Amino acid sequence: MSGSIFLGTPEAALPSLRALATVSEVRLVITQPDRPRGRSRHPVPPPVKVLAGELGIPVAQPSGRRALTTLVTAMAPLDAAVVVAYGQIITSTALAVPEVGWLNVHFSLLPRWRGAAPVAHALLAGDEVTGVSLMRLEEGLDTGPVYASSEIEIGHADDRGSLTDTLAHVGADLLTERWEGIVTGETTPEAQDDNLATIAPKLTPEDRLIDVTDIPGRVTARVRALAPTPGAQLETAQGPVKILAARPVDVTTIPPGDLAGVEGRLVLGVGGGSVMVGTIQPPGRRAMSGEDYLRGRPDLGR
Repeated sequence: MSGSIFLGTPEAALPSLRALATVSEVRLVITQPDRPRGRSRHPVPPPVKVLAGELGIPVAQPSGRRALTTLVTAMAPLDAAVVVAYGQIITSTALAVPEVGWLNVHFSLLPRWRGAAPVAHALLAGDEVTGVSLMRLEEGLDTGPVYASSEIEIGHADDRGSLTDTLAHVGADLLTERWEGIVTGETTPEAQDDNLATIAPKLTPEDRLIDVTDIPGRVTARVRALAPTPGAQLETAQGPVKILAARPVDVTTIPPGDLAGVEGRLVLGVGGGSVMVGTIQPPGRRAMSGEDYLRGRPDLGR
Protein backbone atom coordinates (compact mmCIF):
# COMPACT_ATOMS: atom_id res chain seq x y z
CA MET A 1 0.00 0.00 0.00
CA SER A 2 1.24 3.48 -0.92
CA GLY A 3 -0.85 5.52 1.48
CA SER A 4 -3.11 8.47 0.86
CA ILE A 5 -3.17 12.24 0.77
CA PHE A 6 -5.82 14.57 2.16
CA LEU A 7 -6.99 17.88 0.75
CA GLY A 8 -9.17 20.24 2.81
CA THR A 9 -9.23 23.67 4.36
CA PRO A 10 -12.01 24.67 6.83
CA GLU A 11 -13.20 23.21 10.11
CA ALA A 12 -15.76 21.10 8.25
CA ALA A 13 -12.87 19.01 6.87
CA LEU A 14 -11.38 18.18 10.28
CA PRO A 15 -13.53 15.12 11.17
CA SER A 16 -12.68 13.46 7.85
CA LEU A 17 -8.96 14.12 8.28
CA ARG A 18 -9.08 12.53 11.73
CA ALA A 19 -11.04 9.59 10.31
CA LEU A 20 -8.67 9.05 7.40
CA ALA A 21 -5.68 9.02 9.74
CA THR A 22 -7.22 6.02 11.54
CA VAL A 23 -7.61 3.87 8.41
CA SER A 24 -4.73 4.93 6.18
CA GLU A 25 -1.19 6.24 6.25
CA VAL A 26 -1.73 9.89 5.38
CA ARG A 27 1.49 10.88 3.66
CA LEU A 28 0.62 14.52 3.09
CA VAL A 29 -2.08 17.07 3.89
CA ILE A 30 -2.67 19.76 1.26
CA THR A 31 -4.52 22.93 2.22
CA GLN A 32 -4.93 26.52 1.10
CA PRO A 33 -2.23 29.11 1.94
CA ASP A 34 -2.46 31.08 5.19
CA ARG A 35 -4.71 34.13 4.82
CA PRO A 36 -4.62 37.53 6.58
CA ARG A 37 -7.31 37.80 9.26
CA GLY A 38 -8.56 40.40 11.71
CA ARG A 39 -7.48 43.98 12.14
CA SER A 40 -3.82 43.04 12.35
CA ARG A 41 -4.00 41.26 8.98
CA HIS A 42 -1.53 38.68 10.22
CA PRO A 43 -1.59 35.44 8.21
CA VAL A 44 -3.65 32.77 9.94
CA PRO A 45 -3.29 29.05 9.10
CA PRO A 46 -6.41 27.17 7.97
CA PRO A 47 -7.90 24.73 10.50
CA VAL A 48 -6.74 21.70 8.50
CA LYS A 49 -3.13 22.86 8.69
CA VAL A 50 -3.37 23.18 12.47
CA LEU A 51 -4.83 19.69 12.90
CA ALA A 52 -2.28 18.14 10.54
CA GLY A 53 0.46 19.60 12.71
CA GLU A 54 -1.13 18.08 15.81
CA LEU A 55 -1.29 14.70 14.06
CA GLY A 56 2.31 14.93 12.88
CA ILE A 57 1.41 14.86 9.19
CA PRO A 58 3.44 16.93 6.69
CA VAL A 59 1.59 19.89 5.18
CA ALA A 60 1.83 21.60 1.80
CA GLN A 61 0.06 24.81 0.73
CA PRO A 62 0.44 25.19 -3.04
CA SER A 63 -0.82 28.34 -4.73
CA GLY A 64 -2.76 27.62 -7.89
CA ARG A 65 -3.67 24.57 -9.96
CA ARG A 66 -0.28 24.16 -11.60
CA ALA A 67 1.57 23.99 -8.28
CA LEU A 68 -1.03 21.58 -6.92
CA THR A 69 -0.72 19.29 -9.93
CA THR A 70 3.06 19.23 -9.67
CA LEU A 71 2.86 18.41 -5.98
CA VAL A 72 0.34 15.57 -6.40
CA THR A 73 2.27 14.07 -9.33
CA ALA A 74 5.40 13.95 -7.19
CA MET A 75 3.53 11.83 -4.61
CA ALA A 76 3.14 8.84 -6.94
CA PRO A 77 2.70 5.96 -6.34
CA LEU A 78 -0.41 6.72 -4.30
CA ASP A 79 -3.43 4.69 -3.30
CA ALA A 80 -6.05 7.42 -2.93
CA ALA A 81 -6.68 11.10 -2.35
CA VAL A 82 -9.51 12.36 -0.14
CA VAL A 83 -10.99 15.82 -0.66
CA VAL A 84 -13.26 17.71 1.75
CA ALA A 85 -13.95 21.39 1.07
CA TYR A 86 -10.47 22.08 -0.29
CA GLY A 87 -11.42 25.05 -2.46
CA GLN A 88 -9.50 24.31 -5.63
CA ILE A 89 -10.36 22.51 -8.88
CA ILE A 90 -8.30 19.36 -9.45
CA THR A 91 -6.74 18.97 -12.91
CA SER A 92 -7.15 15.85 -15.01
CA THR A 93 -3.42 15.18 -14.66
CA ALA A 94 -3.68 15.15 -10.87
CA LEU A 95 -6.88 13.09 -10.96
CA ALA A 96 -4.99 10.32 -12.77
CA VAL A 97 -2.30 9.91 -10.08
CA PRO A 98 -3.96 7.81 -7.30
CA GLU A 99 -4.55 4.16 -8.18
CA VAL A 100 -7.94 3.99 -6.47
CA GLY A 101 -8.86 7.56 -7.36
CA TRP A 102 -10.02 10.69 -5.61
CA LEU A 103 -12.74 10.42 -2.98
CA ASN A 104 -14.87 13.45 -2.19
CA VAL A 105 -16.95 13.79 0.97
CA HIS A 106 -19.77 16.00 -0.35
CA PHE A 107 -22.40 17.51 1.97
CA SER A 108 -25.56 16.63 0.06
CA LEU A 109 -27.45 13.65 -1.31
CA LEU A 110 -26.13 13.72 -4.86
CA PRO A 111 -27.23 14.46 -7.50
CA ARG A 112 -29.15 17.05 -5.47
CA TRP A 113 -27.09 20.17 -4.76
CA ARG A 114 -23.97 19.77 -6.82
CA GLY A 115 -21.64 22.70 -6.25
CA ALA A 116 -19.86 24.85 -3.70
CA ALA A 117 -22.71 25.64 -1.28
CA PRO A 118 -24.90 22.54 -0.88
CA VAL A 119 -25.81 23.12 2.78
CA ALA A 120 -26.92 26.70 2.23
CA HIS A 121 -29.02 25.78 -0.79
CA ALA A 122 -30.70 22.90 1.02
CA LEU A 123 -31.78 25.37 3.72
CA LEU A 124 -32.82 28.03 1.22
CA ALA A 125 -35.00 25.51 -0.58
CA GLY A 126 -36.65 24.36 2.62
CA ASP A 127 -35.45 20.77 2.25
CA GLU A 128 -36.54 18.49 5.08
CA VAL A 129 -33.70 16.00 4.58
CA THR A 130 -30.12 16.16 3.36
CA GLY A 131 -27.04 14.05 3.86
CA VAL A 132 -23.54 13.18 2.77
CA SER A 133 -22.34 11.48 -0.41
CA LEU A 134 -19.01 9.69 -0.69
CA MET A 135 -18.23 10.01 -4.37
CA ARG A 136 -15.42 9.45 -6.83
CA LEU A 137 -14.14 12.78 -8.07
CA GLU A 138 -13.97 13.43 -11.80
CA GLU A 139 -13.60 16.52 -13.98
CA GLY A 140 -17.29 17.45 -13.91
CA LEU A 141 -18.88 19.50 -11.11
CA ASP A 142 -19.72 16.81 -8.51
CA THR A 143 -20.83 14.50 -11.30
CA GLY A 144 -18.78 11.44 -10.31
CA PRO A 145 -20.28 8.10 -9.28
CA VAL A 146 -21.28 7.66 -5.63
CA TYR A 147 -19.88 4.92 -3.40
CA ALA A 148 -22.24 5.50 -0.49
CA SER A 149 -24.53 8.09 1.07
CA SER A 150 -26.04 8.76 4.47
CA GLU A 151 -29.30 10.70 4.96
CA ILE A 152 -30.26 12.92 7.91
CA GLU A 153 -33.26 15.08 8.76
CA ILE A 154 -32.80 18.84 8.88
CA GLY A 155 -33.84 20.15 12.29
CA HIS A 156 -36.10 23.18 12.62
CA ALA A 157 -33.37 25.01 14.54
CA ASP A 158 -30.53 24.08 12.17
CA ASP A 159 -28.61 26.82 10.43
CA ARG A 160 -25.74 26.45 8.00
CA GLY A 161 -23.19 26.27 10.80
CA SER A 162 -24.89 23.59 12.87
CA LEU A 163 -25.97 21.53 9.86
CA THR A 164 -22.49 21.64 8.34
CA ASP A 165 -21.01 20.44 11.63
CA THR A 166 -23.43 17.52 11.77
CA LEU A 167 -22.74 16.56 8.16
CA ALA A 168 -18.98 16.80 8.72
CA HIS A 169 -19.18 14.10 11.38
CA VAL A 170 -21.60 11.97 9.35
CA GLY A 171 -19.20 12.18 6.41
CA ALA A 172 -16.23 11.16 8.56
CA ASP A 173 -18.12 8.09 9.79
CA LEU A 174 -19.06 7.18 6.23
CA LEU A 175 -15.44 7.50 5.10
CA THR A 176 -14.26 5.22 7.91
CA GLU A 177 -16.96 2.61 7.28
CA ARG A 178 -16.42 2.38 3.52
CA TRP A 179 -12.68 2.95 3.20
CA GLU A 180 -11.52 -0.67 3.16
CA GLY A 181 -14.13 -1.76 0.64
CA ILE A 182 -13.27 1.11 -1.67
CA VAL A 183 -9.49 0.64 -1.64
CA THR A 184 -9.79 -3.13 -2.13
CA GLY A 185 -12.27 -2.73 -4.97
CA GLU A 186 -15.05 -4.62 -3.20
CA THR A 187 -17.20 -1.49 -3.11
CA THR A 188 -17.99 0.00 -6.51
CA PRO A 189 -19.67 3.35 -7.13
CA GLU A 190 -23.00 3.92 -8.88
CA ALA A 191 -23.50 6.58 -11.53
CA GLN A 192 -25.64 9.59 -10.67
CA ASP A 193 -28.87 10.36 -12.51
CA ASP A 194 -28.06 13.65 -14.21
CA ASN A 195 -31.77 14.28 -14.80
CA LEU A 196 -32.25 14.74 -11.04
CA ALA A 197 -29.35 17.13 -10.58
CA THR A 198 -29.72 20.54 -8.94
CA ILE A 199 -26.94 23.10 -8.67
CA ALA A 200 -25.68 24.84 -5.51
CA PRO A 201 -23.39 27.67 -6.64
CA LYS A 202 -21.37 29.77 -4.25
CA LEU A 203 -23.54 32.40 -2.57
CA THR A 204 -23.19 35.96 -3.83
CA PRO A 205 -23.55 39.26 -1.91
CA GLU A 206 -27.02 39.57 -3.45
CA ASP A 207 -28.01 36.22 -1.93
CA ARG A 208 -27.41 37.73 1.51
CA LEU A 209 -30.07 40.41 1.13
CA ILE A 210 -33.36 39.82 2.94
CA ASP A 211 -36.38 40.47 0.72
CA VAL A 212 -38.86 41.98 3.17
CA THR A 213 -41.70 41.40 0.72
CA ASP A 214 -41.13 37.65 0.93
CA ILE A 215 -43.19 35.37 3.17
CA PRO A 216 -41.97 34.59 6.72
CA GLY A 217 -40.90 31.03 5.95
CA ARG A 218 -38.67 32.08 3.08
CA VAL A 219 -37.17 34.96 5.04
CA THR A 220 -36.25 32.67 7.95
CA ALA A 221 -34.90 30.08 5.50
CA ARG A 222 -32.50 32.71 4.15
CA VAL A 223 -31.43 33.66 7.65
CA ARG A 224 -30.69 30.02 8.50
CA ALA A 225 -28.83 29.46 5.23
CA LEU A 226 -26.45 32.35 5.96
CA ALA A 227 -25.87 31.91 9.69
CA PRO A 228 -23.57 32.22 11.49
CA THR A 229 -21.51 33.72 8.64
CA PRO A 230 -21.66 35.79 6.57
CA GLY A 231 -25.16 36.57 7.88
CA ALA A 232 -28.36 37.61 6.12
CA GLN A 233 -28.43 41.37 5.64
CA LEU A 234 -31.35 43.69 6.35
CA GLU A 235 -31.28 47.27 5.12
CA THR A 236 -32.50 49.73 7.77
CA ALA A 237 -32.58 53.51 8.19
CA GLN A 238 -29.60 53.13 10.55
CA GLY A 239 -27.65 51.10 8.00
CA PRO A 240 -27.38 47.40 7.17
CA VAL A 241 -27.72 44.91 10.02
CA LYS A 242 -27.16 41.16 10.07
CA ILE A 243 -30.00 38.90 11.11
CA LEU A 244 -28.46 35.68 12.46
CA ALA A 245 -31.50 33.92 13.94
CA ALA A 246 -35.23 34.34 13.30
CA ARG A 247 -38.49 32.43 13.27
CA PRO A 248 -42.01 33.19 12.02
CA VAL A 249 -44.45 34.71 14.53
CA ASP A 250 -48.14 35.55 14.39
CA VAL A 251 -47.91 39.35 14.20
CA THR A 252 -49.40 40.99 11.10
CA THR A 253 -49.57 44.71 11.96
CA ILE A 254 -45.91 45.60 11.23
CA PRO A 255 -45.18 47.01 7.75
CA PRO A 256 -42.69 44.98 5.69
CA GLY A 257 -39.14 46.08 6.44
CA ASP A 258 -39.93 47.68 9.79
CA LEU A 259 -38.44 46.51 13.08
CA ALA A 260 -40.59 46.86 16.17
CA GLY A 261 -40.70 45.83 19.78
CA VAL A 262 -43.67 43.59 20.52
CA GLU A 263 -44.10 42.44 24.11
CA GLY A 264 -40.37 42.63 24.66
CA ARG A 265 -39.51 40.80 21.43
CA LEU A 266 -37.80 42.24 18.36
CA VAL A 267 -40.07 41.62 15.37
CA LEU A 268 -39.50 42.30 11.67
CA GLY A 269 -42.44 42.87 9.38
CA VAL A 270 -42.29 40.93 6.10
CA GLY A 271 -44.67 40.02 3.30
CA GLY A 272 -47.83 38.44 4.69
CA GLY A 273 -46.61 38.31 8.29
CA SER A 274 -43.68 38.81 10.63
CA VAL A 275 -40.60 37.10 12.01
CA MET A 276 -39.14 37.33 15.49
CA VAL A 277 -35.46 38.26 15.39
CA GLY A 278 -33.53 36.10 17.84
CA THR A 279 -30.03 37.36 17.07
CA ILE A 280 -29.02 40.59 15.35
CA GLN A 281 -25.67 42.27 14.63
CA PRO A 282 -25.63 46.04 14.06
CA PRO A 283 -22.81 47.52 11.95
CA GLY A 284 -19.46 47.48 13.73
CA ARG A 285 -20.88 45.78 16.83
CA ARG A 286 -21.07 42.30 18.26
CA ALA A 287 -24.00 39.98 17.70
CA MET A 288 -26.69 40.31 20.36
CA SER A 289 -30.13 39.03 21.22
CA GLY A 290 -33.17 40.80 19.87
CA GLU A 291 -34.07 41.75 23.44
CA ASP A 292 -30.67 43.39 24.02
CA TYR A 293 -31.00 45.27 20.75
CA LEU A 294 -34.38 46.59 21.84
CA ARG A 295 -32.92 47.96 25.07
CA GLY A 296 -30.73 50.25 23.00
CA ARG A 297 -33.55 51.24 20.66
CA PRO A 298 -36.36 52.72 22.77
CA ASP A 299 -37.74 54.31 19.60
CA LEU A 300 -38.91 50.88 18.45
CA GLY A 301 -41.29 50.45 21.39
CA ARG A 302 -41.34 47.56 23.86
